[in-house]
Parts: sequence; structure tokens; C-alpha cells
Amino acid sequence: MLVYDGLKEDFLTDVVNDEIAQKIYNSVLEKLGRHTGRAEFESWNNSMQYMYKVLIDQDIPSDCGIAIEYNLPQTSKRIDFIVSGYDEKGNGHANIIELKQWQELDAILQSDGLVRTFTGGAMRTVSHPSYQAWSYAQVLYDYSEILQNDSIKLHPCAYLHNYVRKGDDDPLFNSHYRQYLDAAPAFIAGDVPKLRSFIKADIVAGDKTEVVHAIDSGKIKPSKSLQDALVKMLKGNREFTLLDDQKVTYEWALYLSRKCAEDGKKRVFVVKGGPGTGKSVVAINLLCQLTSEGQIVQYVSKNSAPRNVYAAKLRGDFAGKYIGGLFKGSGSYVDTPRNSLNTLIVDEAHRLNEKSGLFQNLGENQVKEIINAAQCSVFFIDEHQRVTTKDIGSVALIREYAEQADAEVFEDQLLSQFRCNGSDGYLSWVDNTLEIGETANTTLEGIDFDFRVFDTPGDMQKLVEARNASNKARILAGYCWDWPAATRNDPTYFDIKIGDWGISWNLDDTQTYAIDQNSVHEAGCIHTTQGLEFDYVGVIIGDDMRFENGHVVTDFSKRAKTDQSIKGLKTRLKHDREGAVAVADEIIRNTYRTLLTRGMKGCYVYCVDEALGKYLKESMGPVKYGLVGL
Repeated sequence: MLVYDGLKEDFLTDVVNDEIAQKIYNSVLEKLGRHTGRAEFESWNNSMQYMYKVLIDQDIPSDCGIAIEYNLPQTSKRIDFIVSGYDEKGNGHANIIELKQWQELDAILQSDGLVRTFTGGAMRTVSHPSYQAWSYAQVLYDYSEILQNDSIKLHPCAYLHNYVRKGDDDPLFNSHYRQYLDAAPAFIAGDVPKLRSFIKADIVAGDKTEVVHAIDSGKIKPSKSLQDALVKMLKGNREFTLLDDQKVTYEWALYLSRKCAEDGKKRVFVVKGGPGTGKSVVAINLLCQLTSEGQIVQYVSKNSAPRNVYAAKLRGDFAGKYIGGLFKGSGSYVDTPRNSLNTLIVDEAHRLNEKSGLFQNLGENQVKEIINAAQCSVFFIDEHQRVTTKDIGSVALIREYAEQADAEVFEDQLLSQFRCNGSDGYLSWVDNTLEIGETANTTLEGIDFDFRVFDTPGDMQKLVEARNASNKARILAGYCWDWPAATRNDPTYFDIKIGDWGISWNLDDTQTYAIDQNSVHEAGCIHTTQGLEFDYVGVIIGDDMRFENGHVVTDFSKRAKTDQSIKGLKTRLKHDREGAVAVADEIIRNTYRTLLTRGMKGCYVYCVDEALGKYLKESMGPVKYGLVGL
């Protein structure tokens, strides 16, 4: 959506007359319905003076187009500044310029495309300016048909007009950000001539705002190349093959989504299913199919691990293209207008939170906001996998907010088991053994699943590593050992120490632990693996779960200080000890239930509590256990 637009000569006049900030303010209020705070108002006044210096160049056509605060389609994000025009052959071009007031920043080399700087009144971790400019351009490209047809070319860049270079090793230009700097150059204080040259390289004739208006009025749809990549992801990948009730649920979800697109009514589809029933498989297939049909559809999850892994897999087939816009965190819809997306596919819906944002202070309720944002919302949920005190996702809550939104509600359930060697019996045995629920499966007799209990963590590790021939075996652990910030990138530092054996937690310099080649030598936790699956897993059960007086008991006091999943329990203990202990007990049991069901072919266990290890062995019944021949 165009907020402020006009010719270059109009923009220059508005700046000279000190009217530019007020005009932007009035347009934002009129077109977006938002009041602007004093800080943002002053930033416009400041940045527009610098853009005036850039554009005063007479070789930049006076009738080229200017757009300010352009609202990206299907998002609440805005592009700071666009200059548009034609090249010498009459082709349309648009320069996207991300403006920053920053004076300094720190590089973050452990993550992709992030920096740390003072903004919004505090030091914050944010996107690198070049990454932000590039990603905005890619999102605009991915959903604009006219851009996909190559009728108009986008050229993103960042302009940090207050930033003075800090020598040859300046963090803004660190080689870690090279791919984004190449895609979207960063200009700083003293770079007015360079930014002018960047603009003039493609714009030699004015367009009288025709280019930005063409983009704004063009048809919004996913790019054809993006569709092809998503479809390609499915081919030959058995992880994404639909079987039996998965197919039924998938087709029912497609029908409801298409129906919403036809009649404009709001619908909510709740899909219940335990571990390994294929919730994520159906979700990704839906993402692919609905995107190929031209819908604006996004995959949503609270946990970043599955989003990062699926995005990484896509990038393998889709090199050079941005697909991050398809994968969103559950807090992304605080300000999203009603029904602005066709379909939202919410995986691991039990992990949804009430509030959003880094400090849990944004929005009202993620369930409500997701339902509001899309015509069709598909929630995949397993209430037995809620693993933190902040997890509020439930079927009842989804129904409550769906009814408030005047949406039709439908429910389905995935029952067939496609993990743990297709064994419903193993899952039932886990529930029975951990005393989550009483079932008929009191032993593993007759169940075709490789489950073993080890007396030492070293023996368990040997078997897991031997099973990792196809990079689909991992060691997982309960969160009973701290994860010190100072050693998070040191694989030689053993966070988990048991006797003379040790292993580090997964390193902090990757977001794709589940598919990284060397991750088998590190331990993952619930937060890096929930929503994903492996061929084999080794699970270390810490002393937050023990066997005492004939029962499995839990002890949240043994959880690591760095574990955020039980945050707030100590406060609740003061006024509701029974309730706090019950919540902690559910979280711990659900955590180990989830870890023990990540393997498709086998699960190998070591228990810190010897009595628990003995109990698990006895619960297996008349089957062999321990380290055997490979």
C-alpha cells in the first residue's frame, strides 16, 4: 500500500518547506489508521534531510517516483523509501532504501543476518540493515506478479546516514554479512556520492510514479518459481508422503481452505494427533499445495527449530531465493489486519503463548491473533506436548476464540502412527511407563521398535553415532544441565557431565541442529527437536525424573537455571504450591514423552537415576536390552 508518494521535485519541495514529516504522519493515519509517536516523527524529519541531499543531484530525474513508508503486502512492515524510474531501454526500476539512525552496532557472528544496536531506547538484537532491505525486497518479489514477470527490477540497499566507519574491521561490513551486503549494499555517513551512483545506475528517466503504482496495483500471488521449489521438495522425500488418515485430513483441510477463498467466510480446523501421527507432514504438504494454488499461506510454529529446518531444506532446492516469508513465528500476527491472509497452518499449536515479543508484552493472545489474521486457520495440536509454563494452546481455547471471531469450527484426529516404526504400542507403552496415562501396553513384547536402556551414557553414545550413517541420529537430553553463554560455541566444553563422560549442548552458532553434519556429537533438548523426527535418538533422562517408592516421580528443582520452560513456578509456589507442582510434573513428563518419541526406528536411553533405569528395563518385559551387535 502506498502511504506517501509523489515526484522527486514534490518531495524536495516538502522537505524545504518543513512539511514532509507532517505529510507522512497524515498519510499513515489516513491510510493505515495508526498514530505515529514523537520518536518516529523526528526520525522522518532527520532522515528526509539526508535523502534530500542525495536526491538534489540534477542527474536524478526530477519526475522520478518517490514512495515513503510503503506497506508490504500481507504484513505490517513498511519500506522506508523507494525511488523509481526507467533505464535507457525503458525498463522499470525501483530502489528500496532502508534508512537507519544508528551510530554504531555490534556484529553477531553466531547467527545469520543479526546485529546488536541501540534502538527503541535500549540495546536490542535486530536484523542487519542489508538483510532487512534484501528481505523486504524478496518478500515484495515473492508476492508481486508484475515483479515475477521481470517487468520491474528491484534494487535494495541500506543507508545509515549517522554511522561513521570504524576502521577496516567495522562490524557493519564484517565478512559474515557478505551475502547480504552484496545483495543490498550498505551506505554510511559520507557516502552520498556512492548512493547517488547506486540510484543513477538504473534510473535515467522519470516515471512520474508509474513504477511504484504498478507494483502497488499489481496482482498479489506467490511466485511461480517459489511454487516449483515447494513442489520439488516433496518429490522423492518419504518424510512428506501422505498415508491413510493423513491423506484424509489433508484433503479435508484443502477443502475448507478453498471454501474460505470462495465465499469469504472464516473457518477454523483443529487437527488433534499424538507424536508421529504426521501433523507436520500434513502441514508442510498443505503449505506446498495451497501456495501452488496462489494462496497467501504461511507455516506457523512457536518453536523455531522446525521452521529453520524446513526453510533450510527448501533453500537447498531454491538457491538464491528468499523463502523465509513462508515460515513465521507464532507472535507474528499481533498487528495483522483481519483476514489479510488466506490460510495459516499452525504446527505444534499446543506451544502457543498468550503474549508475544521478546519480553512477552505484545498482543493479547496468539490463538486469537492467528484466527483474526486468516480466513482459514488450521491448528495441529497435541495437548500432551505442552512443555513450558507459557504453553497455553488447547482445543477449548481455540474453540473459544473461533466462536468470538464468528468462525465455523471443524475437528479431526490423526490416529495412525508413522514414527516409532509405526508402532502405536510403543507410544502407549511410553504413556503407561511414565505414568502419563494407564494403557494396555505394559511391556514392549511383540512391538517392533528398537528400544534399549544403557548402564552408561558412553555406551549409548557409541550406538547412536554408529546409527548416524544417514545423518538421522541424535542425542537428546532433559534440561537438567546449564547452558553457559560463554561456552555456547565451544564443542570441547562439556555442559553435560556424568562421571568421566561428557558432551556439549548443541552449539549456538546454528539454527539447524537437526540436520547439521556434526550435531550427532552434541546433545539437543526439547527446544531444538520438538516438531522434528530422526531415525534414531539417544535420550538422557536427568534427575528431574526418578523412580521412588514404586512410582515415577518428577522434581523441577533439578532443572537447570538456564531453563525457561518452568519460569514463574517459584513465584506460584508461594501462593499455590499444589498447582505449581502439578504444572511442573506435567511439563517434565510431557518433555520426556516428546523426546522418547522422536525416533522412527529406535530409541536408546540412559537414566541418571539408576532406579529409573532399572524400572525401564523391567517395564520392557521379556525382550533383550543393552548394547548388542550392530
